[in-house]
Amino acid sequence: MNPTEKVRNALDMKGASDIEIRTVEDTIFTVEDAARTIGVDSGEILKSLVLVADKVRPFIVLMSGSNRVDAKLAAKAIGGNRARMMPPDEVLERYGYHVGGVPPVGYDGEMRAVMDEDLFAHGVVWAAAGTDHAFFPVEPGRLQELTGGIRARVKKD
Repeated sequence: MNPTEKVRNALDMKGASDIEIRTVEDTIFTVEDAARTIGVDSGEILKSLVLVADKVRPFIVLMSGSNRVDAKLAAKAIGGNRARMMPPDEVLERYGYHVGGVPPVGYDGEMRAVMDEDLFAHGVVWAAAGTDHAFFPVEPGRLQELTGGIRARVKKD
């Protein structure tokens, strides 16, 4: 199953078959690329970042594209002490997603999610759907339901 099919399958299994995954020829590799391609502000682009808490527990941070993550705040949101970004090659090896296409759903097993509270200022955010050419729109509240995300302040000041 290709990465976008994994995301489609995950959305379907969570009762979100109405969410349309769109594909484009232009890349959405960076937040700036995505904002330009989709035609929205960078704050409306969803960043999905895989972190590792306390050296062993992977989790995902979902945040506005215009913000940067504070790893310590993110770790505390899931009851951890420290966190680090998972290296891109490890994200690809473990989950099958390249940087630029990391989605908020579509992981084998349970992936805890932390959602930065700034996401909820937007009516819709635009999430990668497994590749740097596929994405989907979703309301932050619905995204929280789909991911079981914990709402927390995790942006770096």
